[in-house]
Amino acid sequence: MALIEVDDVWRIFRMGEVEVAALRGVSLRIERGEFVVIMGASGSGKSTLMAILGGLDRPTRGRYRLEGVDMAALPARELAKVRNRRIGYVFQSFQLLPRTSALENVELPLLYRPELARAERRSLAREALERVGLADRMHHFPGQLSGGQQQRVAIARALVNRPSILFADEPTGNLDTGASAGIMALLQRFNDAGITVVMVTHEPDIARYGKRKIVLCDGRVQSDASIVERIEAPVPAVSGRGG
Repeated sequence: MALIEVDDVWRIFRMGEVEVAALRGVSLRIERGEFVVIMGASGSGKSTLMAILGGLDRPTRGRYRLEGVDMAALPARELAKVRNRRIGYVFQSFQLLPRTSALENVELPLLYRPELARAERRSLAREALERVGLADRMHHFPGQLSGGQQQRVAIARALVNRPSILFADEPTGNLDTGASAGIMALLQRFNDAGITVVMVTHEPDIARYGKRKIVLCDGRVQSDASIVERIEAPVPAVSGRGG
């Protein structure tokens, strides 16, 4: 069984009396351990597809199964639990709380797990920040961190619950070249450790860090192929001082 199974998924938005189809019968499979890049022009449907895969939206029709679970059929409470436990999500804009330390930002998803004591939550958050090379920045606020460091905090937060899959929506969109390479090195490292990564990007150079590229056009899959000339990122520095 594939980790992700998408069968004939449509997403139709109503704008007054007009219907706009953002996705038109998308079908695909993603296996465990893949690093999949989704690309396409503006309006191609890539962000809509990512929102559905990440459990942030539901298809108008068609079926989406994550680890065998029909996501469209889940009640809101169960869907929220799946997003919290099985899915990590990284956004272009970081979405960190500005008046909260890096450590407290990473700890946020753990607050929805009442079985964890405060000390356990804090320990897991510290460990996640160490994994992204920010052990010496955990008490800093987002405004005291560079863009690359803020995105590392966001990645640590996405991984703190040890999800099955990490979704990254334009994770380097707000970063310079050096910081972007550092983030992609992290994503490759976590993928090599067994985490499935699905990433949306509009940058061809960033796409080359993945293993498979799916291109959308007008809400349909235009192409789906392995990435031949893949960029192998250098091992990221463990210090929190860079990028």
